[in-house]
Amino acid sequence: MENSKKRIKMIWDFFGPAAVPTAEHHHKHLKWYATAEDLHNPESGTEKISPSHSIAFLVVDESETDFVRKALKPNRGQYYDQ
Repeated sequence: MENSKKRIKMIWDFFGPAAVPTAEHHHKHLKWYATAEDLHNPESGTEKISPSHSIAFLVVDESETDFVRKALKPNRGQYYDQ
């Protein structure tokens, strides 16, 4: 049966000519953090929005959102369906 828990995609925005490599570097830290904190079923990655805007993201269960948000201070978040 599919997981019915709500998931939150936390997003960090990066702008400028170094947006892509900066988002990729931040993604490495997000993966490390998810492992170190033993988050339940985390997903992370990067997305290139435009040539000068990229994001790094971390998807967590809604129950872990406050903990992660306080520690990592994402720019924004949204519900995640996938």
